[in-house]
This record gives sequence, structure tokens and C-alpha cells, in this order.
Amino acid sequence: MTTPAITSSATELSAQVARWRELGQTIAFVPTMGALHEGHKKLVTEAAAHADRVVVSIYVNPLQFGQGEDFEQYPRDLASDAGFLEEAGVDVIFAPLEADIYPEGKERAPAIDAGEIGALFEGVERAGHFGGMLTVVKRLLDIVHPHVLVMGQKDAQQLFLVTQMVKRELLPVTLLPVETVRDRDGVALSSRNAYLSPPDRTRARVICRALAAAAQARDLESARAEARDTLGGQESVEIDYLETVDPATFLPIEGAGYRGEARMIVAVTIGETRLIDNTRLTFGQ
Repeated sequence: MTTPAITSSATELSAQVARWRELGQTIAFVPTMGALHEGHKKLVTEAAAHADRVVVSIYVNPLQFGQGEDFEQYPRDLASDAGFLEEAGVDVIFAPLEADIYPEGKERAPAIDAGEIGALFEGVERAGHFGGMLTVVKRLLDIVHPHVLVMGQKDAQQLFLVTQMVKRELLPVTLLPVETVRDRDGVALSSRNAYLSPPDRTRARVICRALAAAAQARDLESARAEARDTLGGQESVEIDYLETVDPATFLPIEGAGYRGEARMIVAVTIGETRLIDNTRLTFGQ
């Protein structure tokens, strides 16, 4: 393994990718906003296992931050992130400037509509977030032109919307989802965990317990009740939403007696920090 090269030039990166393709090499791409952790390293490991070359982008996208969100405060430390990725199998770190991503200005960027699903769940709390996310992912794919796009399952709604965009736009890329990586205490790895105070970090363990209780339930109604009861039993944890969705549509599952696969998604606020998580459920199979 070698230390990855770093470039901020979209033109330079596109030229490098073209040279790799001319040699018959495959490219995997991992988009990130930096503040890297072991969950990102798992994405890189999977990327390296599925392609000859790995590109990781580090870009804090202003279009997916709403009013009052932490765009200015979002942690940015390229040197630390680059050091974290040393010997991880990354060939190039793409750390673009805003002008590289939105050459005509972010206000004039060709926006991708997140549709009905983009307005649900996280989209209620963060209006415009998913449209901004899809817009930058599409722009990055146009620059990197990878064979494989690697994304984590922790943000299930994001993964669903990107999957739909890839299909709708007929993009020539294979989307590879990677299971959520958890710390030893069960908390899903996230850059936002750094905002948790020590007591709040302890409280955050209840999310994994709630999802585990749901996964053991005999039916969908019991799963919802078990998860809510578990979360409700932890002080200073506010449920923003807890829902079970059909993986094929990402719409809430209605009615009793559901059989088949479902995904439970949850968002909670603990102190000043908002965390999301999810798990796969199966009933009647």
C-alpha cells in the first residue's frame, strides 16, 4: 500500500481515471464529507476488494445543509483524514473546491429532485437535504466516472434515493451497499458522535438496544412497540421519528399482519446531537 495522492482538480482527477480505464483497470468510488472514522475505512476496504483503483472524495457539500444546521462548524481536517487513509488502499483523495463541484455557482447547479421519499423522515427535519445530496453525488460521479459506487447503510434513506437515481438516470455504475459499522458498545459510527458528551454517549447505546429488540419481535406491530418502549425508557432521549418502511418503496408499511422484509429507521435527539440508525427486519419467513 502507498500513501494516496491528493488532488483538488476535477480535470486532473478525470484525466487520471481515464488513464486507468485505458489500462483496463476498474475504479471504485467512496464519497465522504471527511471527519473520517472506522466506518469509512470499512467502505474503503470493500471498495478495494471490488476494484483495481479506489478514489475517496472529501467535500462538505453546502447544498445538503439546511438553515440552522452545522455547515460552518462541520469538522474539516484534510491532513488528519489523509493520514487516516494511509495504507488503506486508497489511490487518490479528491478534495475539491466549491468551484470544481459547482463551476457556475451552487445556486445554478442542475438540481436533482429527491421526489416524494426525499420529503419524508429526514426530509421533514432537513428540507432540501436529499436534493442537495443527490446533486453532489451526481456531480461527483460525472467527475470520477467509477465502475463501483460504495456507500454505507447507516443512512438508509440516502442509500435508497441514490439507488433510485442511479436507476432513473441509467448511470453506468454498480452501487455497493456496506453494512453499518458499530463501536463496541453498539453505537453506529458517525462523525456526529464527536458532539456527544460522555453521559450522552452512554445514552446513545439505547438506539442499538431498541433496534435489537425490534428485530426479535414476532410481528411488525410488536417490533414498533418494543423499539418505542426501549427508547422511551432512556432519559433525555427524544424520538424524532421511528418508522418501518418497505425496502422496495421506502414508504411506511400500513396495516396489520405484514409478512416479508422491512427496515426500521429511527432518528433521535440526545442532548444537542441528532443521530440516525436503522436495521433490517423480517416477518413470517
